[in-house]
This record gives sequence, structure tokens and C-alpha cells, in this order.
Amino acid sequence: MDEDALAEELRRSIGELVRAVRAVDTMPPGEAAILGFLDRDGPLTTADLARLRGVTHQSAAKSVKDLSAAGLVRGEPHPGDGRKLLLRLTDAGRSRLRRERTLRAGALGTAIRETFDPDERRRLSESVALLSRLTAHLTGRR
Repeated sequence: MDEDALAEELRRSIGELVRAVRAVDTMPPGEAAILGFLDRDGPLTTADLARLRGVTHQSAAKSVKDLSAAGLVRGEPHPGDGRKLLLRLTDAGRSRLRRERTLRAGALGTAIRETFDPDERRRLSESVALLSRLTAHLTGRR
């Protein structure tokens, strides 16, 4: 198989895997994504979140409003621009994100145990390192 065909098969397969794992989520994907970005990247503005998610500012603002109303994120004045708010994950938001991640990992772990024999699990483990390197290359985080 040539690299372009492999790339297309990998893209399709990973996309299906991500969608299958997200099926266990208990919150909208956009909201879960925002919690994840705030957890990984620290405080961000709504504009930052829209750019990272690849959505409109209005779409990100709606998700932020819903998350704020649920007490999962809080806004505070931006130190460099008083017109902006920096959004932070609250303890409740961190806890909710942890539950979502645990649900996803649990579903995936169960599928791995039920689908693969020990040798296949070892090979899958080795593949994770390769996929991580590929991701680092694509995102510039080498």
C-alpha cells in the first residue's frame, strides 16, 4: 500500500474510532472540547477557543455561555485587555472533564480487551507511539 492510500485509510479509521469513543460522552462535543482545551492550555479567550476548535466565535460563545451557566468555566478580566474575558476551568469543570475522559477510556479499554489478544494489544501499544510521533509532526510539537 502506498503512503497516500495508507494516509486515507488511517484518516478514515481514526475518525471512525474517535466518533465511536465519543458516543459515550454525556455532554455536547463542543463543550467537552472547550473543557479539554482549557485543561491542556490554561486560560483562553472565547476567540482563542473558536480558533482552536475551528468554529465561529458565535458558536464558541454559546458553548462558553452554557458551560458558565453550569459552573464548569468562569470568566475573569483579561490582564492585557479589559474588554476581553479569560476563561478558566473551575473545579467542577475539571471534575466533569475527568468523568468524560474516564468514560471514554473505559469504553475504549473494554473494546481493546474484548477485541485483541495479548500479542495484538502489544502491537497496538507500539502503534500508539508511532501515532503520537505522527501527531507531533503534523502539529509542530516535535
